[in-house]
Amino acid sequence: MCVFFRSQMDNTTFRYSLLLVEGMKIPPQSNHLAFIFLLIAYIFIMVFNIGILIQISTEKSLHEPMYILFCQLPMNDMMGASTVIPRILKDILTDPSGRYIGYMDCVSQAFFTHLYGTNAHTILMIMAFDRYVAICNPLRYSSIMTGKMVVKLSTVAWGVSFVMVGILIALTARLSHCRSVIQNHICDNPSLFKLSCESVVINNVYGLTFTVVLLTSSMGSVFVTYVRIAMICIKSKNKATNSKAIKTCSTHLTVYLIMLICGFLPIILHRFPENLEGRQMSTLLFYIIPCSLNPIIYGLQSKEIRQKIFKRFTKINTI
Repeated sequence: MCVFFRSQMDNTTFRYSLLLVEGMKIPPQSNHLAFIFLLIAYIFIMVFNIGILIQISTEKSLHEPMYILFCQLPMNDMMGASTVIPRILKDILTDPSGRYIGYMDCVSQAFFTHLYGTNAHTILMIMAFDRYVAICNPLRYSSIMTGKMVVKLSTVAWGVSFVMVGILIALTARLSHCRSVIQNHICDNPSLFKLSCESVVINNVYGLTFTVVLLTSSMGSVFVTYVRIAMICIKSKNKATNSKAIKTCSTHLTVYLIMLICGFLPIILHRFPENLEGRQMSTLLFYIIPCSLNPIIYGLQSKEIRQKIFKRFTKINTI
């Protein structure tokens, strides 16, 4: 009996090694317009984020902890955008009945989509720590934020995300699946475990715990950091120092709030199953808006980066 059941389960798993993705609910007459918009957005994201990375890596004056930690953000943004947007571009031009994806490819996409979202929190957390040390302990900044500390913080940010997301996806990948349709426009963890007819209690418990721990740690650390920074600024009578602190912190806080709002919107819209198009669009915007705005906000707000970029363009125009 056990052998028969195992055989049936293996056959089911093999039969559905190819999954059908429902894709975006876009009217046929709007397909080309949506394709052009997403293509332009993807090119914009890649060009601007690569540009920021090149600018920071080639300018020795920008080889400071703040900018090195910031480099993690465009790397993560490019990973997130490249995981989702090219696949959606392909699906837009494909007939709905032919939008197939291999099961392991779907698992891989789910891993990187969740890694992107988790990294967005952990990277901004270590950037908040850097700002805290710079403003609250300026005399000890160089001794605390050494090269080794920057490497440790970066490793922790990516390592914690990798482990947490790895466990999340592994718990889902262990399930056999008896369905073959991804009821979403991208592969993510909920879409994957909905393919299974087994109990997903463990997946739901871990997923909820994962989300609560991540959001509590992220929002809590950023809140405490900015409360401490605000207290220091209030006590300080140095207007120049306070002005610089507000300027650098406002950049980080703006990026954090954009990421938080874009991340919460799909979660809220999940409460309204009838609004499928809105939920799909909000999920897609999570991979477009932060990835597009982050390099602009940091590039234009940071005086050092802005000056280096203008200087580089000036040299190009004079050639």
